[in-house]
Amino acid sequence: MQPLSPQGQTPFCVVATAGSTVFGAFDPLHDIADICEIHRLWMHVDAAWGGGLLLSRKHSYKLSGIERADSVTWNPHKLMGVPLQCSALLTREKGLLGACNQMQAEYLFQPDKVYNINFDTGDKTIQCGRHVDVFKLWLMWKAKGTYGFEVQIDRYMELAKYFYKVLKKKDNFKLVEQYVFVNFLFNDICIYTQIAPKIKAQMIVEGTVMLSYQPCGDKVNFFRMVFSNPATRQTDVDYLIDEIQRLGKDL
Repeated sequence: MQPLSPQGQTPFCVVATAGSTVFGAFDPLHDIADICEIHRLWMHVDAAWGGGLLLSRKHSYKLSGIERADSVTWNPHKLMGVPLQCSALLTREKGLLGACNQMQAEYLFQPDKVYNINFDTGDKTIQCGRHVDVFKLWLMWKAKGTYGFEVQIDRYMELAKYFYKVLKKKDNFKLVEQYVFVNFLFNDICIYTQIAPKIKAQMIVEGTVMLSYQPCGDKVNFFRMVFSNPATRQTDVDYLIDEIQRLGKDL
């Protein structure tokens, strides 16, 4: 394969994003997969945030094309609400991770045991003797089922849609993006850089709300609303908006 970059370097992997950390945005996975197939490049999809949407028949279209990836990152501890830490790296080729990472230490994994060594998990996890984080996901899946996760995720997306609609009707809010998250600004554009940190600081001092904000380059700090708590209701959304307006009205 001929080098593809102006510097004469030959790429071997393309990393696409399905639910970016700040905006919750999705790359066009099919278009990226087409390029990877033409140039025989490994396609990895970072679906740490967005991967959970695959369990929703209503919203899984956002990840159309992920089935063409060679590997996928997926964090059930995010959108699916599995307790920290629970992350997964999935590969299309069976046995690839084991072949690349297993140590086969004889003092740990003796092959001459009286039982089936396929159940020895030590050499099947990068963390070796640490606890198996996927067990938490397995327990939740047994308890909720795929339908239970689907209902939970659809609920988050409905709350995000509701939040978006309410903010859109208010003159003192400006929407930045809505994908999995809702990103928005409050009040006059001349003071965007300072107002979000000030409102958040006041929220923490009063102990009413905990809401994060994100920088956009070196100019704008905007609020970033992520729905991932199954206890959240529309009344909580209304309270949050009222609280931002109350704390920000004099800034």
